[in-house]
Amino acid sequence: MTSATTTSEIFRAPRRLLRRSHVFATLFVVLLAVVMLAPLVSLGAIARQGDADIWPHLAAYVLPRAIVDTSLLLAGVAALTAVIGIGTAWLVTTYHFPGRDALCWLLPLPLAFPTYIVAYVYVDILDSAGPVQSLYRALFGYETAAQYWFPPIRSIGGAILVMGLVLYPYVFLAARAMFQTQSASLIEVGRTLGASRWMLARHVALPLARPALAVGLSLALLETLNDIGASEYLGVQTMTLSVFTTWINRSSLPGAAQIACVMLIAIVALMVLERYGRRHRRFIVSSRNSRIAQRIPLKGRAGFAAFALCILPVLLGFALPAAVLLLEVIRRGLLIGFDPDLFGHTLTTVSLSAAATVIAIVLGLAAAICVRMAKTHLASFAIVVAGLGYAVPGTVLALGLMTPLVSIDETLNALARALGAPHMGLILAGSSAALIIAYVLRFLTIATGSAQAGLARIPHQMDDVARTLGEKPAGVARLIHLPLSRATLGGAALLVFVDCLKELPATLLLRPLNVETLSTYIYQFATRGNFEEGSLAALIIVAVGILPVIHLTRFADIAPAPVASSTGR
Repeated sequence: MTSATTTSEIFRAPRRLLRRSHVFATLFVVLLAVVMLAPLVSLGAIARQGDADIWPHLAAYVLPRAIVDTSLLLAGVAALTAVIGIGTAWLVTTYHFPGRDALCWLLPLPLAFPTYIVAYVYVDILDSAGPVQSLYRALFGYETAAQYWFPPIRSIGGAILVMGLVLYPYVFLAARAMFQTQSASLIEVGRTLGASRWMLARHVALPLARPALAVGLSLALLETLNDIGASEYLGVQTMTLSVFTTWINRSSLPGAAQIACVMLIAIVALMVLERYGRRHRRFIVSSRNSRIAQRIPLKGRAGFAAFALCILPVLLGFALPAAVLLLEVIRRGLLIGFDPDLFGHTLTTVSLSAAATVIAIVLGLAAAICVRMAKTHLASFAIVVAGLGYAVPGTVLALGLMTPLVSIDETLNALARALGAPHMGLILAGSSAALIIAYVLRFLTIATGSAQAGLARIPHQMDDVARTLGEKPAGVARLIHLPLSRATLGGAALLVFVDCLKELPATLLLRPLNVETLSTYIYQFATRGNFEEGSLAALIIVAVGILPVIHLTRFADIAPAPVASSTGR
């Protein structure tokens, strides 16, 4: 009897400790979700404070054009990114042609460019004072731009072209990964039934790749919604830009919040619609006895045509803007010299991005470990909510953050007064801390998603063995989870860092006075009409942005297919 009681006590103590750990783990993830929801709740509260005259004005003069422009822009970008991304992915995974291996690495490169930098470059090239129209006038004998018609780059069509050329790699990477892993058996069955290449693509490859394509398109459209630099420069009055101009130019915080609320409703509706469209459409290809489809050789004109179709978006989306930037950097450096303040702005940008990256990775890893430990529906739901920041445009997030941060500052100042300490001012809302918080909330989903993917590769039995050997949850995380998911976390840190580096909307609204980052430094020159002055800063952003693109490309290249020995249909 005494022995049984002792054994029961031995097992009961670890169980109590385990239950307590699970409770704390769930509470941590729920708290993270509450912090993420705070700006959105604040946004609704600000919108309710507006006077009765604001909404009729917005509904009559601002929202109609904003909704039409945003809808046209999203539809155009979705169509262009889908055509380029799916088409090039299908060519490089199905066929083997000269230059195909190099194109697999070159096609994702436009992702290194922020959309606003490419917009500035294309306006510089294609506007009436640019080299293209100057050459056109010289060739055909025109003296002024009013004597002929030329497609305007400052238009919705120009914005669709620019954003499509930059954002198609999201669809390309997703489509390529799915096309690579599709089993050869399905393709061969289709061929034996007499299906042509077009029918195989339409009825087999595309339906199987639909979930991944939806994710790629969603990322491209969320980046389009977040943009204000390219939209403003190209004259497209999107809803995000309307939030920005209503807040800054019209000094109407409630009006901006009301537009932001309308936009959030639209984003949620799009997400629900996308998930509804993918219901009951999960496809699983068994890895047992599966073979990867062999690539079909293309020679002669067919091979050249495939190469030309794939290299064109690389030239327009990366090579041309990079060449223009490099030319301007060389010209400005030789003739005028570079701004000595640029080094300080670069240091500020790197410091802010690095701080946000470290916090996001630590929080993301901690949240992923907590969900793994707790294994509850509440924790799983909370980590999804905590990762909503990527779907919220930076302008909206900045707008919603102001009230909570000011409230915390007022509380701290009240405590300081009660304790007889001096007034501390706006510690969070008036400093770089607000910017770092915005970065962390916006890009936390990258950290949590990557951490969960890394932890998923670690068997749960390893956790159980470590716990039976007496290791506490913190020790399991330190000795097992962190070392085995280090590579995944490194890639995530690179992505978060570069996204912080490129982020413009939240930085414009939340940066403290007299603080410039590389993105705002470029923006201020572009708004003055002399973007060339910021070409070196733009080139620095692009050079750093290439690193995560290489990482993404390597990650997507998971199953290279061999070349077929004979031509197929």
